[in-house]
Amino acid sequence: MGHEHVSNTKRIWLVFGYLSIITIVEVALGIKRPDSLYHSDFLTMNLLNWIFIILTLVKAYYIVWAFMHMEGETKALRRAVVWTGIFLILYLTFILLAEADYVFTVFRDATIKWNF
Repeated sequence: MGHEHVSNTKRIWLVFGYLSIITIVEVALGIKRPDSLYHSDFLTMNLLNWIFIILTLVKAYYIVWAFMHMEGETKALRRAVVWTGIFLILYLTFILLAEADYVFTVFRDATIKWNF
């Protein structure tokens, strides 16, 4: 009545490949920093930063899915974990964008200039 051991070597290499490709794309974009992405703004932030945020979230999701074995859990647990994470990440992103724009506007229009 013992459990048969199943080798996950192929799956581990596949996950390694996906995460490596995403990381290589991030590093290449960071080194090249294309002007078309760097000088284009969307919601007070350039498109290159948005791409970095999205690629990082994809990597985080895939790490949770593969290495925390979420694909084998019940649908309710998967939704609870993923939806909570998505909500918190969206909330944090909103707060960061709203506050960063506010601080930039205050320092731009005030008599006190950037002194740090």
